Amino acid sequence: MDRYNFQEIEKKWQEIWEREKAFKVCENTTKKKYYALEMFPYPSGKLHMGHVRNYSIGDVIARYKKMNGYNVLHPIGWDAFGLPAENAAIKHNIHPDIWTRKNIAEMKKQLMQLGISYDWDREVATCLPDYYKWTQWLFLKFYEKGLVYKKKSPVNWCPSCETVLANEQVVNDRCERCDTLVTKKNLEQWYFKITDYADRLLEDIELLKGWPEKVKIMQKNWIGKSYGAEIKFKIDESDKELNVFTTRPDTIYGVTFMVLAPEHPLVEELVEGTEYEEKVKRFIEKLAHMSEIERTASNVEKEGLFIGKYAINPLNNKKIPLYIANYVLMDYGTGAVMAVPAHDERDFEFAKKYNIDIIPVIKPEDESIDVENLDAAYTSSGIMINSDKFNGLNNKEGSEKIIEYIEEKNIGKRTTNFRLRDWLISRQRYWGTPIPIIYCEKCGTVPVPEKDLPVLLPTDVVFTGKGQSPLTTSESFVNTTCPICGGKAKRETDTMDTFVDSSWYFLRYTDVNNTQEPFDKEKASYWMDVDQYIGGVEHAILHLLYARFFTKVLYDMGLSPVKEPFKNLLTQGMVLKDGAKMSKSKGNVVSPEEIISKYGADTARLFILFAAPPERDLEWSDTGVEGSYRFLNRVWRLVGELKDKIIIDAENIDINSSEDKELNYVINNTIKKVSDDIRERFNFNTAISAIMELVNETYKYKEKEKINYALIGKSIKTILVLLAPFAPHMTEELWHLLGNESSIHNERWPEHDSSALVKEEIEIVLQVNGKVRDKVKVNKNITKEELEEVALNSEKIKSYLEGKKVVKVICVPSKLVNIVVK
Repeated sequence: MDRYNFQEIEKKWQEIWEREKAFKVCENTTKKKYYALEMFPYPSGKLHMGHVRNYSIGDVIARYKKMNGYNVLHPIGWDAFGLPAENAAIKHNIHPDIWTRKNIAEMKKQLMQLGISYDWDREVATCLPDYYKWTQWLFLKFYEKGLVYKKKSPVNWCPSCETVLANEQVVNDRCERCDTLVTKKNLEQWYFKITDYADRLLEDIELLKGWPEKVKIMQKNWIGKSYGAEIKFKIDESDKELNVFTTRPDTIYGVTFMVLAPEHPLVEELVEGTEYEEKVKRFIEKLAHMSEIERTASNVEKEGLFIGKYAINPLNNKKIPLYIANYVLMDYGTGAVMAVPAHDERDFEFAKKYNIDIIPVIKPEDESIDVENLDAAYTSSGIMINSDKFNGLNNKEGSEKIIEYIEEKNIGKRTTNFRLRDWLISRQRYWGTPIPIIYCEKCGTVPVPEKDLPVLLPTDVVFTGKGQSPLTTSESFVNTTCPICGGKAKRETDTMDTFVDSSWYFLRYTDVNNTQEPFDKEKASYWMDVDQYIGGVEHAILHLLYARFFTKVLYDMGLSPVKEPFKNLLTQGMVLKDGAKMSKSKGNVVSPEEIISKYGADTARLFILFAAPPERDLEWSDTGVEGSYRFLNRVWRLVGELKDKIIIDAENIDINSSEDKELNYVINNTIKKVSDDIRERFNFNTAISAIMELVNETYKYKEKEKINYALIGKSIKTILVLLAPFAPHMTEELWHLLGNESSIHNERWPEHDSSALVKEEIEIVLQVNGKVRDKVKVNKNITKEELEEVALNSEKIKSYLEGKKVVKVICVPSKLVNIVVK
């Protein structure tokens, strides 16, 4: 017991837990269930400190709930498809499957070294056929339900590599492989109709009581519901017309130009064969190298180009010039904007730059602003002017009247718009779930029959980084037979976005070995929804939104027992070093393996949970790690010194002396504090701090002349049980050294004794002119007069009163006495 040999202890218990399947779980209707889940990792090959933090948080919650009598599901798996594996194949001439499996094995070993309480029998990997078979099956179900379609859309294209690039492969507008300037190219792509669920995704955000408010706001903004009207503008000297969505129909008389997104399908048609054609092409090419964020940022200069055509305002028949501009996107509304510079900041800036008329149609009721001479757009409400028969109306009332008018004249309609676009799932890559579609010249687009799933990834592919998807290089894959007519056919060579794989994995965990269906609804009904989901805030929109969408679709199909997948969400902060996120380029990476080999997994876990509340960023501190290590050594020595003397689980403990009462108070107060901090707030840092205080008090108590070995035994048991979720290996070892045969992690979580928290004596702070000068212990029932007398008779206080006049004595019962002197 002289030395805390963490290497030997941690290896020993990891092997025992694995051999005994200590954390294996199955459905048990006699127990309350708890589903704890951290977002599964991409198998990059190495854990980083962000992983350690994420999984340690989840493990404390899982272990705490188990010790509170819950049947806890705590699974793990691998989000194993994706671009890095394909890049590794190109760079190192290694198959993505080999690279991925090797990384999974390495990271699994590292997770086991951390002692995380996973049920490894439920491990999934999205790249294995027994998983992606069901991803394909779900695709077919979505297809049957009319939630899948194919259309042309622009993709990132590298002219040199002759290949489609994912957004993450585009660095500073250039191909990360060859540094060629990236352009846009229209390709046929597969989509999920997530917009069919936009209303429900928005409305049900109110059900997410256990989610951070900032995440809910981010999702609301991403879905972006807005109310307004869709209005038809005829194009002059043409049979074409533009549909324009606006939230401000009240400003239609102030339209002085219109702006189309450069990608709008009408643009090319309108300029073809005109003097504007070449200018427009060059402008579009220029914008092809800009991201949506760059184009729409408020500080970006608005740029545009007149395309030589005009539209007709349907309410006043005025001709309106048509422009294309950088700040209008095809992804919002109809890709066309009626520009009202007097009442929109972006339109005002654009009109000033290109010398376009500015016609005010709203003025403030108090006429505090001269709208005929604007220095900036007037965007507030007011009275309508320059608007024909609608003049004099409040603009909100006028908006309603104009919508009624355009519907009556059949030139528009009331409508609701969403910022949310349908989910583009096509990827021109190999390492992903193959899309189960076949193309037949006779039968057209044919879904792969369910009996033929999975559509396996072929092994005879060539990875060059050039040309189309590597799947196109496999003749054995591409060439197939039509399941309808039996004729020659071709397979789809796109694979699915990896977000599809991660949109339902939490349901697969409930029934991971099922070979007949993705999961059994009865088993899913027992475990779902996930009680606590943990992961980075960077997934607040895409992954979490897609997972919610999938769950709702599966609920509608009668497959999912729940409408929402995650009851509670915790978004942990980042791990920083020297004030910045850890990264190789900054040279500030701390390796988990290095910390574990030097201090042990329990120290790594304890520090990362003690250094900051989970939702805050954590600043790495070498001295903080050493402090956590010293604390665990103190616990080790404390138990070592007393293990042969203390009485554990004494039936009756006599508590007589004031020292006994004080230690018993700290024991019960610590139980209450740690329980509250974990259960209600996940404030692991303050919970650990409370355990540290109990250790300090126990050290003090053992130095007393007369030790109550039953009471100090209770204190040591409390320390170990409360510390077990944070430092599982060391506490397990000490628990067994105390003679226990069962695991400490199966021990019942202690409950505090409320009566022990009622102190007969309380500590009172004594102040002189607001500064603390002494502390005294007094009977809790002491009167105000007696307390004042105690304060004035304190030897320390007397020394501060010499030569001064006592002006007043302020007594705050049970807290302090402040003596005001001159």
